[in-house]
Amino acid sequence: NPQANALNFRGADGQTVNYSTQSLPDPAVLWSPRVGFNWSPFEGQRLQVRGGTGVFTGKPAYVWISNQIGNNGIRTGFTQVDNTTAFPFFADINRYKPTTVSGAPAPTYELNFTEPDFRFPQIWRSNVGVDVKVPLGLVANGEFIYSRDVNGMYYINANLPASSSAFTGVDNRARWTAGNRLFTNISGAYVLQNQSSGKSWNAAFSLEKPYSKGFYGKLGYSYGESKNLFDPGSIASGSWTGNQHYGDPNNPAMGFSQYSPGHRFFGTASYYIDYFKFGATSVSAFLESRTWGNTSYVFSGDINGDASTNNDLIYIPRDASEMNFQPYTASGTTFTAAQQQAAFEQFISADSYLSKRRGQYAERNAAFLPMVTRVDLSVRQEVY
Repeated sequence: NPQANALNFRGADGQTVNYSTQSLPDPAVLWSPRVGFNWSPFEGQRLQVRGGTGVFTGKPAYVWISNQIGNNGIRTGFTQVDNTTAFPFFADINRYKPTTVSGAPAPTYELNFTEPDFRFPQIWRSNVGVDVKVPLGLVANGEFIYSRDVNGMYYINANLPASSSAFTGVDNRARWTAGNRLFTNISGAYVLQNQSSGKSWNAAFSLEKPYSKGFYGKLGYSYGESKNLFDPGSIASGSWTGNQHYGDPNNPAMGFSQYSPGHRFFGTASYYIDYFKFGATSVSAFLESRTWGNTSYVFSGDINGDASTNNDLIYIPRDASEMNFQPYTASGTTFTAAQQQAAFEQFISADSYLSKRRGQYAERNAAFLPMVTRVDLSVRQEVY
């Protein structure tokens, strides 16, 4: 697309950048060196210490690269006309087809680019675990895992200009009131890049009764956190517009990943008996209680004007003095500013996350949902 190749876009650091629609990332070899150990200092393997560290390479998601091939303004494009009846419906499917096709870029289009030195996902991961034989024939286990992005994923919209204003008051975030596109005929220029800020850790503990005389049992607990700048999906535009933030969307703050695990308890037990000549009977049960996902507190709509909706994290007022309501009428009932202040204050106070973040912006995916408990029971009868 020679038209797009000639444009000057804006990078995440505010500097002018140019991209070539036909240039894909340079090929690269990804090395995954790692080392591990397993040490039993006593006879009978009463104590076992194990662990390792190294780089792990993820499976390439080729759709990230193919986005650039599809969204170059030549292969796909559209005509964007807002708030008008310029194109009423006609049964004739040829009504709006152009009479001649020149091969020029579409009137309006989206662009996807990839940094020339882009690398597919890699993480550096280290872990250490300890297994100990304790009295009553039990085995205790503890394990800790820490991971850090080497090549993480990150998107910017290079067609987003610098912010033109800001809110006044305690919530002074940037606003795009003078336009949110450098080039109006380009809906967005989404650039896939690497970052190395993402990190996660997980600690797990368990107590196990190895199988003996028909009985097996195990109890365990784990807790983990995962934070990053982005949870990239398969669509470039949706990955950028769906990333919750409270500042510059091209420089988002660290937040919880949507896959951050939280708490998990589990217990399992099984008993196998062979008292009858016609077949053995086994009874087993599994109980799990875990955090059931996380979410974010965001404004409805596009409060900062960056052309992305429902992704602006809210500011949480310290008290009623930082709330600014106006009378509001719905279904014939008018709610005063004081009534709305009282309702919002009650909502914040009753929420364990919001009440701890007063005077601050909400964090991405930091509101963890209640734990869900599930029990599965099975009875199995074998027939010889």
